[in-house]
Amino acid sequence: MSAPSESRVRLRPLSVVSDGDEVVVGDPESGTFVTIPPVGGVVVRALQRGAGQREAAEEAEAFAGEPVDVAAFVEVLRELGFVDDGSGEPREAERTAAIQNKRWLAGLSPRVAAPFFGRAAWTVYGVLALFCVGTFLTVPGLWPSPGEDAFLTGDIGSSALLLVPFALLSMALHEGGHWLAARAIGINARFGVDRRSVLLVFETDLTQVWTVPRRRRYVPLLGGLAVDVVVLSLLLGARLLVHTGVWTPPGVVDATLAVWVYVKLAGLLWQCMVFLRSDLYAVLVNALGCRNLWRVKTLLLRRAFGRLTAEQRAELAGAAPADVRAGLWFRWVWLAGSAGVLAWFAVFALPPIVTVVDWAADMLAGGPLSGRFWYGALCAGLLLLPQVLVVVVAVKQVLRRRAERRAEASR
Repeated sequence: MSAPSESRVRLRPLSVVSDGDEVVVGDPESGTFVTIPPVGGVVVRALQRGAGQREAAEEAEAFAGEPVDVAAFVEVLRELGFVDDGSGEPREAERTAAIQNKRWLAGLSPRVAAPFFGRAAWTVYGVLALFCVGTFLTVPGLWPSPGEDAFLTGDIGSSALLLVPFALLSMALHEGGHWLAARAIGINARFGVDRRSVLLVFETDLTQVWTVPRRRRYVPLLGGLAVDVVVLSLLLGARLLVHTGVWTPPGVVDATLAVWVYVKLAGLLWQCMVFLRSDLYAVLVNALGCRNLWRVKTLLLRRAFGRLTAEQRAELAGAAPADVRAGLWFRWVWLAGSAGVLAWFAVFALPPIVTVVDWAADMLAGGPLSGRFWYGALCAGLLLLPQVLVVVVAVKQVLRRRAERRAEASR
C-alpha cells in the first residue's frame, strides 16, 4: 500500500448519499453513479472539504479500524471521471435512450413544484385513484372499448390521424409529471424516446434521483402516474356526468372524452407492468434496494437454462446481494410477464389496428388511381408507423447482439 501524500485532490461536484450498507457517489452532470463501502464515503467527504490525502487516510483508518489505501482509491475516482481535470468543460451525460436530450432540464423552481407532491397532494392522488377504480367497477359501461372508443368520428381515417397526436400528448403529460416531480425535490431530468417490448415510448431520465436519499426517490418515480390519475379521474368524472344524464354535451364531446379515457387508461396500465422497465419497476427496485436488478435477472435466467458463460458467471458472483435475492423470483415474474404484454396488446392496441387495417384494405381496393387509395394508405401508414419502427429497432438490436457474440467468440 502506497503512503498517502499531503497533496489535495480536487473533485468534481459529487453527491454522496448513504444508502443502506453502502454509499452512492456520483456526478450529477454526467449521470455516472457508483456504490462504494461507507469508508469510501468518508474519504470522498474529506476530500470534498479540502483535506489532503494523508488527512483523509487518517479519517478513513479511524472509521474502518485499519489502514486504507487512499492513493489507490483516488485513482479509481480518477478513472470514473470524478476528479476535476481543471478543463472547466461541462461533462456530457451518458445516453440512456435511443433518442435523448444531451442537457439536463431544470427551469422550474423546486419551491413552485413542491406543493404538487406534498403529503396533501399525495392524499388527493390516492383518493382520485380509488375513484377511478370504483367508477370502473360500479359503471362497467365506462370501461373503454378500444375497437370503438379509439375513433373519434365515423371516418376511420381521420380518427386514426387524430389518435396519434392524442397518444403523443398523453405520453408527454406523463413524462412531464416525472420532470415536475423531479424539480419538486430539486433534481433535473431529461427526455428521450426508446423501445419497450412492442411499443415506442417516451421516457424521462431520472438518473439524478441517486443524489437524494431512497425515501425521497419515490416522488419523481411516481410523478408520471400521479398526473395520469389526475387526468383520468377528470375524464371519468365528465363521462360519469354524461352517463347519469346530469350533463348532455354534444356527441363529439362525449366521443372525445371516450378516446381520452382509452388512451390514458392504456398508458397508465402499461406503466403498472412491473416486469417491464416501467414506473412501478423503478419503484420496486428502489424499495428493494437493488442496483442492477434487470441485468442480474438476465444472468439468473441464463443460469437456470444452462446458458451462462464463464464471464457471466463471474459477473453474477460479483452482483449485489439485494439484486440476487430479488432476481431469484423476479426472473420468473419477467418471464411470465410476456403474457401480460401480449394481453395488454390484444386488449388495447390490436382492436384499433385491426379496424384500421380492415378499413385500409377496403380503401386500397380501388387502386392507385383513386383518391380513396392514397387517403387509406396515408392514414394506415401514419397509425402503423410506430409498430413498424419498433420492429426495425428490435431487428437492429438482435443483429447487434449477434455481432457482439460473434466478436467475443472469435477472440
